Amino acid sequence: MSRTNTRSPQVSPQAQQNGEPVLSHGLKQRHLSMIALGGVIGAGLFVGSGVAIATAGPAIVLLYMATGALVTLIMRMLGEMSAARPSTGSFSVHAEEELGAWAGVTSGWMYWLMLCAGVAAEATAAGKIMHTWVPFLPAYGWVAVFMVFFCASNLTAVKNFGEFEFWFSAVKVTMIVAFLVLGVLGIFGVFGSAPGTRHLTGHGGFFPTGVAGLAAGLLTTISGFAGLETVTIAAAESDHPSRNVARAVRTAVWRIAVFYIGSMAVVVTLVPWNDPKVALDGPYVTVLDRLGIPAAGTIMEIVVLVALLSAMNANIYGSSRMAYSLVYRGQGPRVLGKVTRGVPAAAVLASCVFGFAAVIAGIVWPTTVFAWLLNIAGCSVLVVWTLVCLTQLKMRRRLEREAPELLSVRMWGFPYLTWLALAAILGVFAVMAANANGRQQLVGTAVVVAALAGAGHLKQRRDRRDAPTG
Repeated sequence: MSRTNTRSPQVSPQAQQNGEPVLSHGLKQRHLSMIALGGVIGAGLFVGSGVAIATAGPAIVLLYMATGALVTLIMRMLGEMSAARPSTGSFSVHAEEELGAWAGVTSGWMYWLMLCAGVAAEATAAGKIMHTWVPFLPAYGWVAVFMVFFCASNLTAVKNFGEFEFWFSAVKVTMIVAFLVLGVLGIFGVFGSAPGTRHLTGHGGFFPTGVAGLAAGLLTTISGFAGLETVTIAAAESDHPSRNVARAVRTAVWRIAVFYIGSMAVVVTLVPWNDPKVALDGPYVTVLDRLGIPAAGTIMEIVVLVALLSAMNANIYGSSRMAYSLVYRGQGPRVLGKVTRGVPAAAVLASCVFGFAAVIAGIVWPTTVFAWLLNIAGCSVLVVWTLVCLTQLKMRRRLEREAPELLSVRMWGFPYLTWLALAAILGVFAVMAANANGRQQLVGTAVVVAALAGAGHLKQRRDRRDAPTG
């Protein structure tokens, strides 16, 4: 069977010759560098990690090392494919070309759903923070303000997204670096008595909750990394897509090691893992209070708000570009394909409307519709990663035969590390299946995946039937 050309219009000479609208290339290297640097620092690190620590104890460091290693492998695969074939649709385009339309539809719309659900969750959390500071406007009012603001900024020009993310990321990176410096000084006793290893070996030991605790904290740590893939989407709208995405993914290892693993090691060394404040106030506030830093809670509230707004901005951007790419490949409503001044305006609006509708669902049906949506979104990243592995296995072999010069970024230890990553993802699914809440997520996700894959398969059969012969 011949491969259908699904190349995204940003990199398609045919599209440009036919006068089809293309997206602008308004992102610079400094935008991509900071998006890649700060993209790994989300609200999940500042807030969600506290729940993971309370669940797994000091062994959370090993859990983040394991999940960080998996994410690093996934990013390397994405980097290899995106450097060879930059595209706004990123892994969805590659999956369709290598595996078929069913894979492109499934990975693309699952990722869109995940990002839009993230927009809703982040907007809700940011609204609550703002309401505590400025109570005259209800939390949902602040949500509306944020949604309108970021929708408007994403509608004007892609460079606005890049500028906001540049400065948001700068704040987050500065905070993490300052936290790590203060934490290391605290470990050496600069702010009082050195803690030694008593918090690592006491309070039940390094594995206080055993394998069950590690399994329970697994999804929390993985979900904290969701959304990193957006940098491969954004690279297609930069001035030098292949070069920029290659630079971004090459720094993934040390970013994950320093920001996640380093900060978790500082936290569990300085404070007891079972301190209720770790989960209630967050691990960073707890550590800063322990070191005697004034106004630690207020400082971290500001940083968390910045992280939430940064994630909102990035998720609106990423979801709109993915929807645009899907529509352009005939896998969604045509109306979402409208481009205005190099921006997929209709897709931006659709992503914002869906995100705000999810916020309303969280208010009206918090335990039914909204809970179901978040559960599906939580599994979406695992579905996407599974298809990334399968796509990279096939695409790498094809590129080695047909265009080895395009492999400026290569997956390490191919194909063994790709298979190892795939096995690890399947292991996560197995852990979820052993848990009642996890099974509920898996069932809901399976229904959505089956519907999307079925629709994609029907399109694939229709395209094959309509393709000219001879």
